[in-house]
Amino acid sequence: MRIKRGFKAKHRRKKVLKLAKGFRGGHSKLFRTAADTVDRALAFAYRDRRVCKRDFRRLWIIRINAAAKMNNLSYSRLMHGLKLANIDLDRKVLADLAISDPSGFAQLAGIASNQA
Repeated sequence: MRIKRGFKAKHRRKKVLKLAKGFRGGHSKLFRTAADTVDRALAFAYRDRRVCKRDFRRLWIIRINAAAKMNNLSYSRLMHGLKLANIDLDRKVLADLAISDPSGFAQLAGIASNQA
């Protein structure tokens, strides 16, 4: 008795084509090209979830550095001074402070410059 694998193969193809929804041309209609494109898209999605974190950290550091320069400090001196003063604010919060509350950031910069 031969086995045709109809249901399993159809289920697998439907799953891939559902993931390929929104792709252009044969990339959303033809199984082989859709499977290649979906594999590639999933690989990029996995990679870029990590790249996104790196990009945001870079952005926060750039913003903190710009605000520190306005207070006559370098980024590294600011961060070192905050660490010595036991001020545990992460870069996301510091970058937000630098933009939304410059006077508050200036007070932190003053504390950091006194410590270093």
